[in-house]
Amino acid sequence: MMIMHDVVLVTIITEAVLEHSLIEDIGRLGGRGYTITNARGKGHRGVRDAGWSTDSNIRVEVLCDAKIADAIAEHLTKTYYADYAMTLYLSEVKVLRPKKFA
Repeated sequence: MMIMHDVVLVTIITEAVLEHSLIEDIGRLGGRGYTITNARGKGHRGVRDAGWSTDSNIRVEVLCDAKIADAIAEHLTKTYYADYAMTLYLSEVKVLRPKKFA
């Protein structure tokens, strides 16, 4: 049987214009890596179809320990929530190689 380890998945869906700032923030706060994909959808701010780079959304995912996840969540809510469309959620997930994410 494989041994699984608990980590936190931080998922951020936000405006593409924030990509470079988020990458810097994540690294400074202890995140060791991230995955970024384009995102489309509809929310209370309307449809985001990624037709133009200024109108597109990205989805940023970070696997890390709970302390780093909390630091990222706290920083993003204080820094970006008031001025940018952003959804942020944390999920407990299991991984095979926890040292990659701590």
